[in-house]
This record gives sequence, C-alpha cells and structure tokens, in this order.
Amino acid sequence: MNADTTPASLCRALADTLAAKGLLTEPAWRTAVESIPRHHFLGTSVFRPQGTAWEPVHRARTDEAAWLRLAYSDETLVTQVDGIAAADATSPVTGRPTSSSTLPSLVLRMAELSGVSAGDRVLWVGTGTGYSTALVSHVVGAENVTSIEYDPQLAQLAADRLHHAGYHPHLVTGDGLQGHSANAEYDALVATCAVRSIPVSWMRQVRDGGTLTITLSGWMLASGLIRLTLGDDGSATGRFAGDRISFMLARPHERPPRPTFFRRCGTTRRARVDPGLLDDWTAQFVAQLAAPSAELMTMDDGVILVDTATGSQAWTEPTGSSWDVHQHGPLSIWNQVEESLIRWQEAGAPDQSAFGMTVAPDLAQTVWINDPDGPSWQLPG
Repeated sequence: MNADTTPASLCRALADTLAAKGLLTEPAWRTAVESIPRHHFLGTSVFRPQGTAWEPVHRARTDEAAWLRLAYSDETLVTQVDGIAAADATSPVTGRPTSSSTLPSLVLRMAELSGVSAGDRVLWVGTGTGYSTALVSHVVGAENVTSIEYDPQLAQLAADRLHHAGYHPHLVTGDGLQGHSANAEYDALVATCAVRSIPVSWMRQVRDGGTLTITLSGWMLASGLIRLTLGDDGSATGRFAGDRISFMLARPHERPPRPTFFRRCGTTRRARVDPGLLDDWTAQFVAQLAAPSAELMTMDDGVILVDTATGSQAWTEPTGSSWDVHQHGPLSIWNQVEESLIRWQEAGAPDQSAFGMTVAPDLAQTVWINDPDGPSWQLPG
C-alpha cells in the first residue's frame, strides 16, 4: 500500500480537506479527525447511488486503496436502504436510505456549531455507524457522551466498533426523540437526524443555558440547520445557520405512505407566483412551513403538491407566459404556499440566515423572518 493511502495519511488528508472548507477551527476537532479511522466504522460494505437505485460496494471485491479513498472521502456513505444492510445486498436495491455515515464536513459543522468542548455533557441523537460518536467522544470525553440509536442491529455494530477503537460512551438503543432522561441534564444535544418539530423530551433534558443543534425538515424535504439556546423559563430561541444541509428524517417523523397520485382538476385559477420559485432552497423551506403535511413533486412543466393528511392536491401547468393552478380537496394547498411565498418576497426574499425560531414555554414552536414579530409560521405539534 502506498504511503498516501494508509489510514493515517488519509485521516490527515481528510482533516486538510475539512480545514480548507473552513472547519476544524478548534485544534481538538482536527486532532479527533486525524486520530479516528473512518473506515473502521464502515464495516465491509456501503451503497453508492446508481441512477434511482443503490449499488452495494463490498470491500472484499474492491481494490484496497480505492476502498480506503472512498472511506475517507468527504461524502455521505449509505450503509442501509429500507432496512437492508449493504453487507447483505448482492445486487442494486431501490428505496430510501435508512442509515449512513454522514459526510464528515456536515458532522463537523454541526459539532462545531454546537460549541461543545472538553467536559461538556452531550446527548448525541443518531449513533449510526459510530464514527460521529467517536469524534465527539474524543473531544468532550467518552464518559460525557450519551449516544442513541433506534435500530438494534446498527446499535450493536456501532458499539462493537466504538469499543474496539477504545471509546466507551453511554450507548442507548431506543427512540432518540425520547432522549435519555437517566443521564440528564445535558449541556448540549446534537441530532444527526432531522425533525419536523422539537420533541418535548429534548427540551426537558437539556439544562437552562444549554443548546440544541438540530436540522429542521419536513415532508417536502426542505431543511435548515439551527442552534437553539434554552432559557430559564422553559423557552428556547435561535437563528438558522443558513447552511444548505439535509439529514434523513427521524423514523417517527417520516412521511406516511400515500396512494398513487392521480391529477384531479377541482378549481382552476391563475397562479400569482411562478412555481419554478420552488427550486430555490429557501423558497422550498417557506413552502414547507406553509403546508407542513404536504409533499412536493417537481415536473418539467410544473409542480405537484399533495397533502398527506387530507388527500388535497394542487398542480400547476404553463398557460402562455403564466401558470394555471388546479386545486382539489378540503385544503387549498397552493393558496397556503403562495401566500407565504409572497410574504417572504415582501420581506426581501432573504436566505435562511435571516430566519429564526422560538419555542415558547408552552412548547408552541414558531419559525420567523428577521425577528419574532416578522412573518412567521407555526410548526406541527
């Protein structure tokens, strides 16, 4: 094996890559990346995208140097699709990823945004392969880390790999949305899964003045990264970082199955905004805030919105130089989305860094633009 493809040299190269992206500004995190072999946490196989399917890549059938370069790339490596482990797949599979080794730059971005340092008590939601748990254990001390994994098989694999690497954090198998009250209170919570709203348990298990670093997402798969700081009155507030990031939704927050979509005409009117606006990262986030139980599908000639709860739908089609929108069902989904997009545009169409969020003492959760008195949307309970 060439000197530049040994795990130690690849760890250093990965650290250089992350530093070039503006990360690892704290020496402790760079030391963690340089010290922890990512390939050790991947096991023997991963999935790579192949069109609309996922192709298993097995270490035993891959050139060792190529495998290690893949393991230390700054990309997400999917390890499970709809409950099927890459190691068990003999041919490409279809479905949604259900576990992965998240790209290191995203893990480190969240970790550094959280502001945790040596001695802080951390609740890490989403053990996954164990790599991110190893990183935070290296920085704050494994005895200060509680890490939760929903999938029992993944939890056992991660435990074995963490222990073999010399890290012994508190590992819990269960629903990360419930947290782990036995080790509370925590100085910080970091979630490597996305949520539609903040679980009550997270608010209750982090100390006053502590932080929640989470990705807020939904059924349109728009998302935003935010760090919330808890007040002494049971509230929390913070601003979105503005990063274009995404995580898999926590399994209990995933979209429910829905019937095959068939267009229904319903009522028709001229659209007031171009549906192409929904290609914009922040505009899609606004649309999701406006219609939190709707899914979004894009087509060459327009968009489709389907409300999972009621079956209501809206779809657009070009009409000359403008667009018509057809709506059917008890909810006028396009009206909700359109009105919110116009409010966002009237506020100057800022990016997500202008957005903030407040969790009230009664746990009502609101996302707003510029300040709490600006345009705002209530999150689903």
